[in-house]
Amino acid sequence: MNTVITSREAILEKSREIISIQGLAALNIRSVASACGVSVGSIYNYFHSKSDLTASAVEDVWHDIFHFQERAEDFACFPDCLKWIFGCMKNGSEKYPGFFTFHSMSFLGEEKEDGQRLMAQSWLHIQNVLIRVLENDQSVRPDAFGETLTRQEFVDIIFSFIISALVRRNYDSRAILEMVRRAIY
Repeated sequence: MNTVITSREAILEKSREIISIQGLAALNIRSVASACGVSVGSIYNYFHSKSDLTASAVEDVWHDIFHFQERAEDFACFPDCLKWIFGCMKNGSEKYPGFFTFHSMSFLGEEKEDGQRLMAQSWLHIQNVLIRVLENDQSVRPDAFGETLTRQEFVDIIFSFIISALVRRNYDSRAILEMVRRAIY
């Protein structure tokens, strides 16, 4: 068995493959080492524990699912961004079956805090893109936002609908898009 691994990225790529095919529960140091064709010790050169590997793999899957363009300006309007997010959710659920519902339960004790922190970072990235898209959307009514309802509060509400859709595995965005159109345009 080869004891030299090419990179952390190669390990994460194999980890994503395992999660995609066998689910997050199948991810462990031995399964990744086997998939990479290296010794278990080689994996430990990059990841200090199973929880470190799992947390990094989960973060990598989130990035794979929501591969946001770095520029929020790439979206013509806020609904286009929402359609894209719901499309990513649908594709992600097909590519990584059970990932959305299972991964948050897979972290225990201190590991749970790391997993939740990584998930929160991924979610914050999505929310920040939503804010930027909303700020750049020239079609939004001038009086849509104010002291009572700020853009941030609006995005928080929309994001709660996104999380609800993930939990319910409902990737139909039509109702939320209609609500957004009525609320801000």
